[in-house]
Amino acid sequence: MASQWGITVVPTNISIGEQTRAEHVVPKDVLVRALEQDMTVTTSAPDIGGFLWAYQDLARRGADEIVSVHISSRQSRTYEVARQAAAQSRVPVHVVDSGTAGMSLGYAVLAAARVAGAGGGPRRVMDALARRLEHSAELIYVDTLEYLRKGGRIGAASAVLGSALSLKPLLTMVNGVVSPLERVLGSERALRHLVDAAVRKADGRTVDVAVEHFGALGRAGKVMARLRTRLPEAREMTFTEVSSAIGVHVGPGAVGISISPT
Repeated sequence: MASQWGITVVPTNISIGEQTRAEHVVPKDVLVRALEQDMTVTTSAPDIGGFLWAYQDLARRGADEIVSVHISSRQSRTYEVARQAAAQSRVPVHVVDSGTAGMSLGYAVLAAARVAGAGGGPRRVMDALARRLEHSAELIYVDTLEYLRKGGRIGAASAVLGSALSLKPLLTMVNGVVSPLERVLGSERALRHLVDAAVRKADGRTVDVAVEHFGALGRAGKVMARLRTRLPEAREMTFTEVSSAIGVHVGPGAVGISISPT
């Protein structure tokens, strides 16, 4: 999708032990094994040089202005690093904090890219972003909150409670922060509740829907099948594995649903 619409992606970095690489070159199976073996796995924002190179390359290719859109600033330093690079760019760069992650961000960027491709200027592009982001929703199932706790994305007390009595946590994004949605007994029941929550969020509107997973292909496939039946109004449905950087924090077995009203 990024290639089709001319979207430049600056990758997050992943460290496994002492080795740090860009996320797109870290094999997913290697990452899953490292997490399951309780190795030290962390993520970090791209360095300022990565953004400067991207902005300069776009300028060389004829860009007069750039809209640079990023994961919630309350989840990552990426937005701040992009702002620092934008201040050194030779063309104006409009840096946007999406306040979200996953395909809620992805669908908003695609909508903005279509506006840009049709000749829209930066203001129209950012208006398109804002419209899609305003009513979008990220709904997330994780087997355990431990990975989010390790990464500092959710409190330690929530990690303990989420694992008690086989309670499975359902999460969402609120004001750019990963927040509890519900705790449900058992994974199968939790996934049914996740689908129910997605249907409520869609609320009969025309929506784009994505089912994302990390090392949970079969489980995510069942979720997608249920959504196809229950959301006939969906315009576009995407089935994909999350980026490695997100996978580090949600952990193996995670499934997410993105709802993006069109």
